[in-house]
Amino acid sequence: MAKSTTAGKTNGKPAAKKAGSGQGAAASKSPYDAKPWLKSYPPDVPGDIAPLAYNSVAELLEDSCRKFSSRPVFSCMGKTISYAELAGQSSVIGAWLQAHGLKKGDRVAIMMPNILQYPAVMMGILRAGCTVVNVNPLYTPRELEHQLNDSGAKAIFILENFANTLEQVVAKTKVEHVVVTAMGDQMGGLKGAIVNLVVRKVKKMVPAWNLPGHTPYRNVLAGNGAGFATVATGHDDIAYLQYTGGTTGVSKGAALSNSNVLANAAQNALWVEVAYKKQGRPGSLTYICALPLYHIFALTVNAIMGMEQGAHNVLIPNPRDIPAFIKELGKWNFNVLPGLNTLFNAMMNHEDFAKLNFSGLRLTLGGGMAVQRPVAERWQKITGCTIAEGYGLSETSPVATANRFDAEEFSGTIGLPIPGTDIAIRDEKGKDLPLGEVGEICIRGPQVMKGYWNRPDETAKVMTGDGFFRSGDMGFMDEKGYTKIVDRKKDMILVSGFNVYPNEVEEVAAAHEGIIEAAAIGVPDDHSGEVVKLFVVRKDASLTEEDVKAWCAKNLTNYKRPKYIEFREDLPKTNVGKILRRQLRD
Repeated sequence: MAKSTTAGKTNGKPAAKKAGSGQGAAASKSPYDAKPWLKSYPPDVPGDIAPLAYNSVAELLEDSCRKFSSRPVFSCMGKTISYAELAGQSSVIGAWLQAHGLKKGDRVAIMMPNILQYPAVMMGILRAGCTVVNVNPLYTPRELEHQLNDSGAKAIFILENFANTLEQVVAKTKVEHVVVTAMGDQMGGLKGAIVNLVVRKVKKMVPAWNLPGHTPYRNVLAGNGAGFATVATGHDDIAYLQYTGGTTGVSKGAALSNSNVLANAAQNALWVEVAYKKQGRPGSLTYICALPLYHIFALTVNAIMGMEQGAHNVLIPNPRDIPAFIKELGKWNFNVLPGLNTLFNAMMNHEDFAKLNFSGLRLTLGGGMAVQRPVAERWQKITGCTIAEGYGLSETSPVATANRFDAEEFSGTIGLPIPGTDIAIRDEKGKDLPLGEVGEICIRGPQVMKGYWNRPDETAKVMTGDGFFRSGDMGFMDEKGYTKIVDRKKDMILVSGFNVYPNEVEEVAAAHEGIIEAAAIGVPDDHSGEVVKLFVVRKDASLTEEDVKAWCAKNLTNYKRPKYIEFREDLPKTNVGKILRRQLRD
């Protein structure tokens, strides 16, 4: 198996020596040395992955396009392309990049939602030997400028809806080549023209922009990729710069090597087999891709692992439009649906959701944030499918743990370390804590990033001497090897010396039939240092502050009960649906 190079190089320079005090823990007897999770593994699932079958992500994608050439690979807004068509489009894009001077290791940004152009561009960049820089399309000019400069991107492929943002900062970056696409560009003919007209003129979704010297995406696709040869890259070459959300400071680029992403796809594939053994493997796999492909969860699970399995991915450009999303779901006999707690909740709150056909659904994957028990139980009742909650981060490519995919009920934990992964729970001094005690969740495995791009100082803060990544999440592991997250360090509320974890308060609130969703934060208090404040989105307009407090009093000990309740029409969220407690605190 390819070893994770957590102490490797970033930007061609050796990373700083990893800091941390895990050395003592490794030398002494630790409860995690015995890997208690292995005894809870499904039968026939190994504790490690086999040697990687490919040298690069590009090689995996090319092989899939050969093996499954006639199958559909991506669909979006009524248009479907095959694996063979995707291979051809990526050849043309790779050839265009090389013709414009892009070389192995150069960074190329993609700033698009889930449209057909994204996978074609992503594959073309990798085949040209370049590194993909995923950019959130909803970034402000300030955020975009930071990411383009931090990554040193030389080119960017962008949807015209966001070109105005780029226009404001491009002169202050090193970007030399700008390719602008429109929503309908890959639909062709009359349909594409109509889509572009509606987006521009009817829905008015494209602010005025001016980017002198840009290349229209249609012109790129009109090129000739004949004779294009994929540039050879290896396990240690960086495939993706995956920027963290910046909720803990300046956004940093997690440098994910080919081996990081390939290993995580292989780990996930072993775990997924469990679901198929229990329920049978569909003749043709259909994934729903509602989470954005620029997010590491969808990128690895939908695009990389999905393509390796010959799956068909249905791209959802705007999952926040719940009526349109549910209408699209009605067209497909879908098998795998990754999502977030907020998305599952919003879907079930629409009257048409329960009318869908769930007979093909084999896997519902929950990640990105804690899945709340009331949401999971309602989902299982409606769909007949258990939400399998997993856990990971951009820095871990992303999956580190997951619940068994043959589980009959929701566990309320983030599951077991997936094959080849070690988890340790450590205190602030880096010492391993006994099973059952709360500490920082630390992760080691072949999926752990090489480091933060050009940030050896930040890399040293999160990597321990014995190769563990310090997640910043607080949790504990039980004797069966299942880990439960209690919260982020920074989100913990301290009431009179007692730790209050927002997730617990929010889960209790969400169980009230008159509440759609809730978020808890700590606010200053002269008497106890901090108290809990709860933000609530009501399902029942008659719900009062007293009702919420009475419900919490019934389910939470005194110091955990919210002192303040504030009703909101909605809660601030990231583009993938995580509730932004930071904004509520501010």
